[in-house]
Parts: sequence; C-alpha cells; structure tokens
Amino acid sequence: MKKILSYFFPAVAAVTAVAPAAAQTMRPAPAAQPAEAVRLLTMEEAVLGKGLAVADFPCRWRDEGAVYTFAEGGALYAVDARTGRRTTLATLAELGALLGDTLTRMPAYSWQEGLLVCYAGRDRVGVDLAAKRVVYRRPMPRKAASLLPLDDGRYLYTRANNLYWCDAAGAEHAITKESDPGIVCGQAVSRNEFGIDRGIFPAPDGRRTAFYRKDERRVTTFPLLDVTTRTGSLVEIRYPMAGMTSERVSVEVYDFDRDTTVRLDVTDFDEERYLTNIAWGPASDRLYVQVLDREQKWMHLNEYDAADGRFLRTILMEESPKYVEPQHPIRFLDGEPDRFVYTTSNRDGYRSLYLGSLAAGTLERLTTVDADVELVALRGRWIFYASAEVSPVERHLFRLDRRTGRTVRLTPDEGWHACRVSPDGRYVLDSYSSLRVPRVVRLASADGRTSRELFRAEDPSATLNYGSIELGTVRSADGRYDNYYRLVKPHDFDPAKKYPVILYVYGGPHSQLVQNTFQAQLRRWEMYMAQHGYVVFVMDNRGTMNRGLAYEQATHRRLGRCEMEDQIAGLEWLLAHPWADRDRVGVHGWSFGGFMTISLMTNYPDLFKVGVAGGPVIDWKWYEVMYGERYMETPERNPEGYAAASLLPMASKLRGKLLICQGAVDRTVVWQHSLNFVRACIDAGVQVDYFPYPTHEHNVLGKDRVHLMQKVTDYFEDYL
Repeated sequence: MKKILSYFFPAVAAVTAVAPAAAQTMRPAPAAQPAEAVRLLTMEEAVLGKGLAVADFPCRWRDEGAVYTFAEGGALYAVDARTGRRTTLATLAELGALLGDTLTRMPAYSWQEGLLVCYAGRDRVGVDLAAKRVVYRRPMPRKAASLLPLDDGRYLYTRANNLYWCDAAGAEHAITKESDPGIVCGQAVSRNEFGIDRGIFPAPDGRRTAFYRKDERRVTTFPLLDVTTRTGSLVEIRYPMAGMTSERVSVEVYDFDRDTTVRLDVTDFDEERYLTNIAWGPASDRLYVQVLDREQKWMHLNEYDAADGRFLRTILMEESPKYVEPQHPIRFLDGEPDRFVYTTSNRDGYRSLYLGSLAAGTLERLTTVDADVELVALRGRWIFYASAEVSPVERHLFRLDRRTGRTVRLTPDEGWHACRVSPDGRYVLDSYSSLRVPRVVRLASADGRTSRELFRAEDPSATLNYGSIELGTVRSADGRYDNYYRLVKPHDFDPAKKYPVILYVYGGPHSQLVQNTFQAQLRRWEMYMAQHGYVVFVMDNRGTMNRGLAYEQATHRRLGRCEMEDQIAGLEWLLAHPWADRDRVGVHGWSFGGFMTISLMTNYPDLFKVGVAGGPVIDWKWYEVMYGERYMETPERNPEGYAAASLLPMASKLRGKLLICQGAVDRTVVWQHSLNFVRACIDAGVQVDYFPYPTHEHNVLGKDRVHLMQKVTDYFEDYL
C-alpha cells in the first residue's frame, strides 16, 4: 500500500495514525483555528451544500482572438490576454436597461460573432455592447423540448414525439408528423449510451439538420405508478431489457430550403444496431456516423451523402472480443476538410487520438502515452488534449505540435484541470483544484512559458469542524493495479479508540469517485458521518474509468465479481488498523452501488453488519439492453454470468441489517428489481427494511434528498 496525500482541515490537530508497516506517515496539519470558529455540518448543509460551494471566477473567451471576459463588482469586463489591458464592456444597470430587466447579477451568456447572447425571460437576445444596442430579440417557442437555437435566429425543438423548427419571425414548421407515439423524432436514443446526449444535429451551414428517428413500437413496456392522481395511474414506459427486442434507430436529414427529408442508407448489421457520434463534414455535404452491431463488438465509421442519404464508404472499423464503446464523434481540422481527429479506446489499450485522412485512407496515432486522453481543442497545427498520464486521479492539459510531434505539458500544478483554449490557440484559461487547493484560475500561454494567477478561492469549510481526508492507494485483489481511495476520519480522531467503518461504494463503469480535486471528491455526507464518529472509506475498483482498457474490461461477463474482490482488499487493508472496528462495518451505495451493497452483504455476510442500498440492480436480465449487453452480453449467451451476478438466490445469505430505498417511478432501475428481492427475502424468511420515495425517479433530489440521507444516517446510527 502506498499513501500519497493527506489533508487535515482547520481546527484539527495533526495525528499520526498507527498503521500497517507498509503505510507512510501522513503530512502535518495546517495551523488550527480557534475552537469558537468551528462547528459541525447540519444535514441540510451536508446534502444541499448551501453556502459551502467553492467560489469560482467564471470567465470565458470571446469568439475570436485572445480576449476573455468576466463579471465582477456589478460590471462585465474584457481583458486582452496578450497585453493584460482591461476594459469595461457594460455595467449590470446598462445591460439590464438593454434587456428590459433589473439585473442583480450577470446572466449566463455566450459570444456569437461579436455579440453577447443571453436570455431575458423567454427571449434570446443578441446585444452589441460596443454600440449599446439590442441587435435581435427572439422569443422561444412555447412548450418546446430539446430546444436548440441556430445562429441565424431559428430554433429546432421537439414537442411530444415530433421535431419542429421556427423561423426568426416565430412561425412554426413541422419537420416530422408522426401520429404513432411509438415513433419518436429528434430526441436522444439508445438510453443516452455511446456518448449520445441529444437527437438534433444541424449542419455547419445551417441549410440542413440531421436527427434521430426511433421506432420503439416493438419494445416491451413497463408500468410506473403515479400516486398523485385521485385513483392512481399507470404510466407506461418503453424499457428494452437485456436479450429482448430493442428499438430501431435511423438517422434522417431535413433540408430547410426544400422542405424534404431523406434517411441515411445504413445497411450494416441488423435493424437493432446502434448509430452514434454523428458528425458533419466541413462543407455540410457529408455525414459521418459510427455504426455498432447490437452485440457491440464491431464498429464501422461510415460516410454518407447528406443530400440523398446514400452510403459512400466505410472509413475505418473497430472490433473487440469483449466490446467496443465509441464515445466521441470525429473532429475535422480547421482549414483541412480532408483530415480529422478520431478518438479510439480499442487499438492501443487506452483512449488515444489518431489523425485520419479521407483521401489517403490512413490513420496515424497522435498520442503515444499509456494513458487515457481526451481531445480538448484543435487550433491549426496544435492539438490540445487532456491526459491521465501524470496520474489516473489527475487531469492535465498538453499541446501537441503536428509539424514537429513535440508535446508540451501546460498544467504544472498537481490536481484536476479544466482548461479552455483561446480561439487563436495562444492562451489557456486553466481552472483547477487539488486535495488542499479549493480552486485556482490562471491564464497561461500555450507554449508553456508564461502563467498568471487570476483567482484563488478560499476554503468554504474553514469554519466547519472537518476531520482529515486521506488520498492513497491499495493494491487490487489480483495484485496488478493500485486502486485509489479516499479515507475520511472523525474530527477528534484518537488512534487509541475503535471506530465504526462505513464503506461508500459505486464501483461501476464510467465512474471515478476518487480524484485529486479539492477534498478528493468528498461527498459532504461522508464528512457529516465522520463528524459523528465514523470512519468513511471510498475506493475505485477495477471496472471504473480513466485507467485503460484492461482495467475497465476486467468485469466483462461477470459484473460484481472483481469489483467485490477489490473492495474487500481495500477494506481488509483498512481493518488492519487497530482503530478500525471489524465488528462494526457498514456499506452504502446507489444504483450500481446499490447492487454492490447487497452483493457485498450477501457474499461476505460475516463482515458487514449494516447496509443501505439505493435503487439497486438485483438481476441484470431486468436491466436495459445497451448497458447490460455491453458488459454482460445477453442472458442466452452468458447464462452463467447472469446467474452468478443475480442477487435473488443470495437473499438467504443476508445476515446484517439491510435497508433498501428506491424512487417508485424509477425509469433507470425499474421497481421490479428491489421488489423481487424483497419477495426473495420473504421466501427465505429473512428480514429486510424498505423505504420507497413515491414521486421520485432514479435519484431522490431536492429537499426530499435531505429526508433520504437522514433516513440513511439514522439506519447506521440505530444499527452500527
């Protein structure tokens, strides 16, 4: 075990814990604050965080050159990154007068062709701040969903299951006229997997738009109970379960000038294939779509003619004996319509960037590090990308020169960096945090030579009696990896005492709970529990993200197995400390974490005394096609894996106290899961506690979440 960082908060004396021989000594604490300056979190603060958010310096680049803007002290300012010259663009009073509104703070805004664009009521407004005049004011359409404004004043949007657009004068036009509610247009498909987050894709020149058309008439429905009506109502949702019939998706292209629609001629695989990562060519005449087979083992990047939908060619293919999982559309280089950047996760064992040529049909690897990377910006000869190569729990920005192949790291400070590159590619706005650093915003030159700090946030928890947070690693159960953990201790921690332990767990794909950000991604409820005498342990296991393909795919066809093994390895390391009470161990998690909670309690019944599982997956045959079949294949192809992961036959193994909470109108993990586990417990003569949230979906949100976390806390207080 290797410990890398620890953080003691104000008003906490430095303590060197008695640890196994392999552990290193933690760093000393900052100077303590006066006792009267500190207090404990309330549950409302722990859950809602009012007044505890880290302050930010919201600045953004204008749409050309290297000028950034920010609001401060009742005015909006612009700063030339090259000279540092600052000018006042408008006061809030001036902007409010232009918008016809009284402003107490700067509204959310963007820059478009030199105009400040923001919303005033239901109007989208473009303001020329230099001339102090409103250039346009365009009302949003009524009852519109998936609203997408275009640069010329038009809107694209959905209403019910159809797609519409309205012109700058406000006149509405129907793009689709589907009468069957089982056919849905313009909305996200495939349950938002494969990087899909929308269903409308306008062309760069604005003359056409692509959109998804989803036929889900053959997909089975699942009833959700609405208890708010006089006699109760059933709401039927389409829910494609693993191994069952799925939706059929097509991509269609609408021509605004001709008022015509064509469908892309996709013939790869069968009708239940996936179409994702839609990208337009720079000339707006070609569409590029990544097509996957339903088994998710093959991907074809295809080119189509946008005018008539014809298939033109396959640019490249990916394959994997486990699964392919494309997440990003191709990006064309500025001024080079033949060349594009492609992100792959299956060729080299890591997410890497490749430079492709349409004319030559070549693909050249750009990033050669053994770490996952992500494209941030393309600026002429320079490619900016974020990488995990410094550490899996850190995110850093690099600039690659395509001409020389030289790479420069632009973020020297440790931590997690979110960066925005200026339109001219010469400067970077870098916002970052690390374990001890709440937030820093700095301006840096893109050659890595100069840097200037613009903002440094204060610690919003400085007057709260926080305990220590430790960030470190434990070897995975197979001995191949270092798994990162976050360990939170009571504010008055005494190594001579015994403390109950709570394992907070998620552990599923696409997650990373532990990062070198401020307080290591702490959920304030963890600190609330630590303040009330618990040790809280959180660890990322094999199967989570940002560690490469082998690490992520270790769980294939056997979800829950190596995740549990890793969590137990981490917990055993923790319980080797004399201050950790092996007789008082609890576990809590939601969704995949709920599945993990019940899996751990039933597979290791002698270790866990108490558990709280939220929205748990109980049997993967009841989970949706896209996610479930990627990681487990189908129940027909992997019956042993489904049987081993099912928690229904494990109900008889339950020994500790278990509380299950779930939203009764959960559209993600349907109620069938938890209710069937309760039935299995009844059949096995095993007691289990259950608390539904009648009007909530997969997550319990808003003020009701305070109730939920108080319920969770009370359960641990009562039984742990």
